[in-house]
Amino acid sequence: MSVATASPSTPTSGAHAARPGRLLRVVAWLSFLAEVIIIGTGGAVRLTGSGLGCSEWPLCTPESLVPTPELGIHGFIEFGNRTMTGVVGILALAVLVLTMLHVKARRELIRTGWFALGGVVLAGLALAITRSFVVAVSVALVAVIVAAIVTVRTAPARRDLLVLAWLVLIGVVAQGLVGGITVLTGLNPFIVGFHYASSVVLVTLTAAYLVRAYDVPGPRERAVPAWFAILTHVTTLALAVTIFAGVLTTANGPHSGDANVVRTGFDATVLAHVHSWPGYILLALVVVLTAAAALKRLRPLAWLVTLLAVIAVQVVVGVIQARNGLPELLVGIHMVLAGLSAAAFTVVVLRLKRPAQGASR
Repeated sequence: MSVATASPSTPTSGAHAARPGRLLRVVAWLSFLAEVIIIGTGGAVRLTGSGLGCSEWPLCTPESLVPTPELGIHGFIEFGNRTMTGVVGILALAVLVLTMLHVKARRELIRTGWFALGGVVLAGLALAITRSFVVAVSVALVAVIVAAIVTVRTAPARRDLLVLAWLVLIGVVAQGLVGGITVLTGLNPFIVGFHYASSVVLVTLTAAYLVRAYDVPGPRERAVPAWFAILTHVTTLALAVTIFAGVLTTANGPHSGDANVVRTGFDATVLAHVHSWPGYILLALVVVLTAAAALKRLRPLAWLVTLLAVIAVQVVVGVIQARNGLPELLVGIHMVLAGLSAAAFTVVVLRLKRPAQGASR
């Protein structure tokens, strides 16, 4: 979460360092919601066996960009998720452009436009030479990363917001690439798992952007005791292990994404128990943090209560789905709740600090 903490050298006065206006905050909220929704639509693709509903990428079939009636409902579900990826990308780009305009980084915005044009040209050349969309999108991704590095280094203010906005856009482009590789590799379980984990990371990044957008800009100082901050970061590890174990469990479960794809490898029943162990540890740690925050009236209290509620529901859903043969709807809910848990915990971590005295308001 270090990307969301402004350095002491970041300007803290004047219009450039002010909090974003309503339009930017609304678009940032839409970006966050879209990232959560795409976890749900991606889950629907997998849980309905529509992972290969479109046999090609980026086309749906060798002859058509959109699904044909012959593909049935699976084609439309898979294409719907691809369409949602486009929505996510547009919103991420809108947040980036509005952020640049907010901090008066017009020169950086122009540079970004040139990088975008260059990326499109280079990607087109790569496609013409290699006939591979994977290579073409990879070239475009490199152009986006270079543009991010150049523009952030010269931004006049609020580099915290610019870094987060760029990371989201880079992540969306990378997600599109990973999604294509997922289809082209016949739903390789490791790539499918990475695809989901990346979506969770994007949810946390958009949540972090919202937190910093609403906070007073400028240097920050710790707002909790050192032991509380350490315990919170230990809980971060528990959350990461819980999500990782959940990804492994789902990857080896019955919902492979396509009826003709059979998972082999780890025993899903054993993994379900392994997944529950860090999950219960996570719940216990959050209970301790919430109780401590309530006793000492610490800054993260409200979001710890929110996190505790989400995790409690997550545990109940997990137990019910495990005892009832992993019904598709409950598995989908479990996936979305994992993303929301990560988002809530992101806010908790960022609430460990507060604006330093003397920061602009």
